[in-house]
Amino acid sequence: MESLLLREFHEALGGRFTELSGMEIVADYGDMPAEYVAVSQKAGVFDLSFRSRACLTGTDRVRFLHGQVTNDVKSLRKGEGSYAALVTAKGRMQSDLNIFALADELLLDFEPGMTKRVTERLEQYIVADDVQVIDVAPHYGLLSIQGPEAATVVNNLALFEGLPSKPLGLVSIEDRTLGELYLVAQPRLGGAGFDLFVPVTALRAVADRAVAAARLVGGSPCGWRALETCRIESGIPRFGLDMDESNLPQECGIEARAVSYSKGCYIGQEVLNRIHTLGHVNRQLCGLSLGDDLEPLPKKGDKLFHGEREVGGITSIVTSPRLKRNIALGYARREVCQTGTELTLRTESGPIVARVVGLPFQDG
Repeated sequence: MESLLLREFHEALGGRFTELSGMEIVADYGDMPAEYVAVSQKAGVFDLSFRSRACLTGTDRVRFLHGQVTNDVKSLRKGEGSYAALVTAKGRMQSDLNIFALADELLLDFEPGMTKRVTERLEQYIVADDVQVIDVAPHYGLLSIQGPEAATVVNNLALFEGLPSKPLGLVSIEDRTLGELYLVAQPRLGGAGFDLFVPVTALRAVADRAVAAARLVGGSPCGWRALETCRIESGIPRFGLDMDESNLPQECGIEARAVSYSKGCYIGQEVLNRIHTLGHVNRQLCGLSLGDDLEPLPKKGDKLFHGEREVGGITSIVTSPRLKRNIALGYARREVCQTGTELTLRTESGPIVARVVGLPFQDG
């Protein structure tokens, strides 16, 4: 397991640790319910330095990546970003990516433990192109500020002259002490949020300032458990848990923000365009309400049935503090994935009712 860069910093704040995809992460700081309230109502500061980060350099980087991913890269100007999927020739997901256009590089941000897989996939198609794929995680950390007061927290850092004006937009500064910092408008939980890419030499100093700024508005440092709870409530799928190599992007609820049908040729484009033009996927991501009295909670992979017919399975599950019930993300066949449909989830403890609901999850 690869240790967090700021382990001592998190220990001093009461951090408790766990593992994700071979990377050490902060599970919580000893009071997950309070952290959930902080990020839901004020602001939470997350250390996401365990995520993978890579840069594409070289004169052909834009043209090359445009031909590899599902979204438009050629139209990105400096300071702009997009969300995309990396798929096989058969249209199956290999990773999702946040892509940012820097002055001389394309910065990729994606799930932890995926650097080798994504690099090998990209390098497989580099022939005579002037493109280099560089792992930049050893050089840059990633802090994320999420919640209704995220913009106030960022402004209180007194580092940037202004905030990015568009989703996934990016601004940067060159600070004599801290180095070059990048700020991205990144709503990881469906509301307000920002990511900070920080040189590792300045990561501790910026993390200190971010936590102090969050506390001024009633926020706090927050761990993975609070982040995942809010993510699932927001109906946002995570690659490696809710999406994998068996999925098409159109099944995952990411089509509208991750797939361009006008950008031209890329690996997997024929399959995805054919589905878009002539057909539909047979299953899709849906929200499931499971009631409020389950012990133990169901598990990823537990199967969904409509009558005696297997129609899908669940991927993420959490007890929602806001909704006061257990909720799950999962996949079900298209014909039963309608709001209000009652399915049966078969678990080790016995069958339970799973009612299909819309995403993101709503009160009531």
